[in-house]
Amino acid sequence: MEFNINEILKIIPHRYPMLLIDRITHFEEDFVVGEKCVTINEGFFQGHFPDHPIMPGVLIVESMAQVGGFLLLKKVKDPKDKVVYFLKMDRIKFRKPVMPGDTIRSELKLLKYREGLCVMDGKVYVGNTLVAEGELTAKVMKK
Repeated sequence: MEFNINEILKIIPHRYPMLLIDRITHFEEDFVVGEKCVTINEGFFQGHFPDHPIMPGVLIVESMAQVGGFLLLKKVKDPKDKVVYFLKMDRIKFRKPVMPGDTIRSELKLLKYREGLCVMDGKVYVGNTLVAEGELTAKVMKK
């Protein structure tokens, strides 16, 4: 199952400039794949770095977290009344830089889920190249 940007906006609370997902390309009960097209027009490239633009690692992780948050919010009733708080990020590794023109693909697998608390394994790719990975712990909370 796929979701376009309009469908994503109905589920997650993020908006410009913090919305870092353009589409969900694959969705299952415990697995999700989402993409973000990285353009030179992103505001963070003005300062990171003007003569050598690379996407900040923290925003790569945020994009991955938002894709995981979409998966979690699709599991609960009334997602508009909920928010996902990320509690912990473990074993985050950056393998390659992400540049303007790249499309990052975040793949998250739900490892544990109980009463809104979850652990997910995440991987971020550009094409077939792994650029970042880590384990995310989050909780779905009422707003």
